[in-house]
Amino acid sequence: MIEHDTIELLRECDAGIQMGISALDEVKDHAQAADFRAMLDEYQREYAQLQNEIQGILHTYRDEGKDPNPIAKGMAWLKTNVMMAVKETDAEIANLLTDGCNMGIKSLNKYLNDYAAADARAQDLTRRLIELQDRQLKQLEKYL
Repeated sequence: MIEHDTIELLRECDAGIQMGISALDEVKDHAQAADFRAMLDEYQREYAQLQNEIQGILHTYRDEGKDPNPIAKGMAWLKTNVMMAVKETDAEIANLLTDGCNMGIKSLNKYLNDYAAADARAQDLTRRLIELQDRQLKQLEKYL
């Protein structure tokens, strides 16, 4: 049970990180303020670092990770691109990313409960991802 929950929790983290990196990719070129673009780049690096750790552990279990749900990814892409076409502002980017962080935090907490038998390392990585998204939320507030 521990191995199963560990793998499933890390797979969900992997999929969530992929969504986060993709969202940042889609919006960062639209950011107007240099400090905002720099912040988005930094978060993208931090997500990639966590993803490398997660994928390293998954590799030890001979698991390839998990791609995001294609419907969720498509809907996020559509929403982002429509909103950027209508209102290409730092406030709109912050609004979109805030929604994504809130969904990520909610989902990750659910997965921590669903996969409670996951090992301590997987739980720690999940909590670090939640903390990263929470920190991002706080920094996005000044751009809303």
